[in-house]
Amino acid sequence: MNIDRLTEENFLLFAARHYDNPSCIDVTEFEDDLNTLKYIKRLLTRYQESGELKERLILNHLNLLNNLFGPEATVKMCLLKMQGQWHILKPFLVYLGYMPDVIYNVGSDDVIRNSNIPLDTVVVKKLREFHESSN
Repeated sequence: MNIDRLTEENFLLFAARHYDNPSCIDVTEFEDDLNTLKYIKRLLTRYQESGELKERLILNHLNLLNNLFGPEATVKMCLLKMQGQWHILKPFLVYLGYMPDVIYNVGSDDVIRNSNIPLDTVVVKKLREFHESSN
């Protein structure tokens, strides 16, 4: 199985290959860590449906994923699992410095260009406000 291309079929294998948690003691903990992706997706969906944005919680979840899987795998897994929400997700990934110019082999896409993903302007504004208030 080719795990250079991330797909729904090889998602667990891809995640396991990139997982780095020395304190993990069982599969349940790994699955709990992977559930962080679902939490982020729910938060993005809530924002889409109600306008309620929990930017700090999203940033914390993305940082957790980065600490466990590294930035490249985190971005790929998020893009795969949050299709249709990239414009909301991208400002967070840019803010954290995780978003590369080009992402290869996610789903059916050979190349995803950062420049082709629009930015949700409300999210950008909230992250700027957050940044200014934390400095």
